[in-house]
Amino acid sequence: MKLSLQSIQNKDAWKGYHLPSYDPAEIAANTAKKPQWMHFGSGNIFRIFPAALCQRLIEQGKMDTGIICCESYDDEVITKCFRPYDNLTIAVTLNADGKLDKEVIGSMADSLTILYDGDKIAEIFKQPSLQMVSFTITEKGYSLRNAKHELVPAVVEDMANGPEGCKSFMAQLAAMCIGRKHACGAPLALVSMDNCSHNGEKLQMAVMEIAKAWLDNSKISAEDYAYLENDIAFPWSMIDKITPRPHPVVEKQLIEDGLEDISPFTTTKHTYTAPFVNAEKTQYLVIEDKFPNGRPPLEDAGVIITSRDTVNKVEKMKVCTCLNPLHTCLAVYGCILGYTSIAEEMKDPELSAFIDKMSHVEGMPFVVDPGVIDPKKFLDEVLTARFPNPFMPDTPQRIATDTSQKLSIRFGETIKAYIASPDREASELNLIPLVLAGWLRYLIGVDDEGKPFDISPDPLLPAMQEKLAGITLGGEIDAEQLRPILSDASIFAVDLYECGLAEKVIGYFKELMAGPGAVRATLKKYVH
Repeated sequence: MKLSLQSIQNKDAWKGYHLPSYDPAEIAANTAKKPQWMHFGSGNIFRIFPAALCQRLIEQGKMDTGIICCESYDDEVITKCFRPYDNLTIAVTLNADGKLDKEVIGSMADSLTILYDGDKIAEIFKQPSLQMVSFTITEKGYSLRNAKHELVPAVVEDMANGPEGCKSFMAQLAAMCIGRKHACGAPLALVSMDNCSHNGEKLQMAVMEIAKAWLDNSKISAEDYAYLENDIAFPWSMIDKITPRPHPVVEKQLIEDGLEDISPFTTTKHTYTAPFVNAEKTQYLVIEDKFPNGRPPLEDAGVIITSRDTVNKVEKMKVCTCLNPLHTCLAVYGCILGYTSIAEEMKDPELSAFIDKMSHVEGMPFVVDPGVIDPKKFLDEVLTARFPNPFMPDTPQRIATDTSQKLSIRFGETIKAYIASPDREASELNLIPLVLAGWLRYLIGVDDEGKPFDISPDPLLPAMQEKLAGITLGGEIDAEQLRPILSDASIFAVDLYECGLAEKVIGYFKELMAGPGAVRATLKKYVH
């Protein structure tokens, strides 16, 4: 059987799958007449989380429209993974007991690309019924600058030319908002759902920086700029659902169920995707209540709608202490120690003790209880249920991607909290500096046995490798060679020399680089 609207009419053939209890074609028709929710970034977490939330609301009778899915980066996700399957996807939940919960998601009413459907997307933006546009485009998607902190050429060109014919996505987005202002003038919420700190602020800053350049260059009016400033909302959010790449074990099960043409593939832009998505059961989505044109009743699908301050507290709890720093620690050391599974790493006495001690001893003292989620229960769930889940095929290699972009929030915020504390000193920290030293060790690209391994993609990788050139396992290390890295506050959020941690990181790094087996020996020395 094939994943299609026609196929899912035969419910007997799809035994064991939760099928939409509504007619996806009818929802698509309603959406075309009165669009309510648009989304950019049609990747894995979107299809198994926000799209599934929409499905819940449709099945509860609380929505009668779906989500218009748009892709601004990789059009093949739409042309090869959405449209051939009638915009359906299979969401597979990986339970800790090994049971797979399988659901066909039918809430994606249309699938469009900026490349081929830009005019249609711009027209939908003009509809007064549109209430929210959400995003899962990764943190890089909001950046206007390259690794040297220079505006990228496309952005420079867009700033000079104005809203017509933009090439960069943030400029295209700003232009579509201005088009909405001229067409209907209705407000709109742009909701970043990306897993990064202050995501709504990052989106707002990108859009408004472009708009300010247009205003300064007389490409838009003061009224246009005021509309973006006052009528476009950028609510903050915190999203949490571990979503690994499509896994062969899940693919095998779906094929055994009789499904055809379901296998993962890699696009020409190197996106690894499939008509199915697999993820853990645990999920959290907390969004600031800032929707000037109304919104779907997301709370009825389990979303926590709250204040910006509460979103910020939840996000800091997760990103700075209770999950993301632990992931980064397991990622860099897991790659060096030859692991390919986070669950397997949790059986490692040094690594499990490392993240347990780092989170409880160094991180938790500065966590503020957000009130809507208990930090202690959240951390306990991560350490005892989520990370050790043997049926979650998540890898340190996936998590190690873009580490340079993550260190400032995942570790820098805690370091800054120690600096600001009247009775604590950053120099007291031992395990967080060991993670930072581990990242430098990881960048050498040689495992603990002395064998080379592939370093995951990272925008700063070429620059970092250039700075570390000549450093070899077992060789002499000139501490001054590390100064340009360790003093870079754009990476760590602080100058590690100024806060008294640089010498500790250098010392750890030298120990980790002493020779084969030095990483294991260093971990045994410091984490127990």
